[in-house]
Amino acid sequence: MFGIVNYTMFFTSCLILHITPGSDTMYILGKSMSKDKKTGVVSVLGISTGVLVHTVLAAFGLSIILAKSTTAFNIVKYMGAAYLVYMGIKTILDKKTLFMNDEKEEKEKLKEVYFQGVITNVLNPKVALFFLAFLPQFIDVNNNYGVIPFLLLGLSFFITSSLYGIVLALFASSAAGVIAKKPGASKMMTKISGCIYIFLGLSLLRAKLKS
Repeated sequence: MFGIVNYTMFFTSCLILHITPGSDTMYILGKSMSKDKKTGVVSVLGISTGVLVHTVLAAFGLSIILAKSTTAFNIVKYMGAAYLVYMGIKTILDKKTLFMNDEKEEKEKLKEVYFQGVITNVLNPKVALFFLAFLPQFIDVNNNYGVIPFLLLGLSFFITSSLYGIVLALFASSAAGVIAKKPGASKMMTKISGCIYIFLGLSLLRAKLKS
C-alpha cells in the first residue's frame, strides 16, 4: 500500500530499535532525571523533531551527500560528540538542580532543552545512515508514489519513538523524584546526568579516532 511492503516487520523493528540504548535515550534520561517530567517530555519533542528532519532529508535524497562524503560525515560526527561533551560540562556547572527552576526562567529553559534535543539528533550521522539503510528495505522496488512511502515510514518511526520517549521520560522523572527527596540527591543526579553526556560524547570521539 502506497509503495510500502512488510509494514508489520517495519513496526516491530522500530520498537526493537527504540529500546536499544543510544545517544537519544541518554539525552532523554539525563534531562528527565536532572529536571522534571515536563523537561523530559520537551526533550522527547526535540529528539522527535530531529527524526522528522532526517525523514525529510532521506525522503528527498539529501542524506546521500552525507553518506558518500567522508569529510562531511566526520565533521558532523565530531560536532555531535563535541556538543554532547559541552552539554555535560554545562549541566555539571549549572547551579540550578531538580525543582530549583523559577517560573520566569522555565519557558526559556524548556526552549533550550527542546533545541538541544533537535541538535543532538540532527548532528548524529548514524541516524541519517540508519534512515538511508533501513527505510528502503520496506519500500516496493516498483514504487510509483515518489517520496510518499518514505514520509509515511518516517512518520511511523516518529510516532513510535515519541511515544516510547515520553514513557521513558515519565518513568525516569518519577524515579528521580523519589530519589530527589533525600538530602543532596538532587544535586548528585544533576552531576550524574552531566557525566553521562560527557562519557557518551568522549566515547563517540574515541570510537571515531580508532576507526
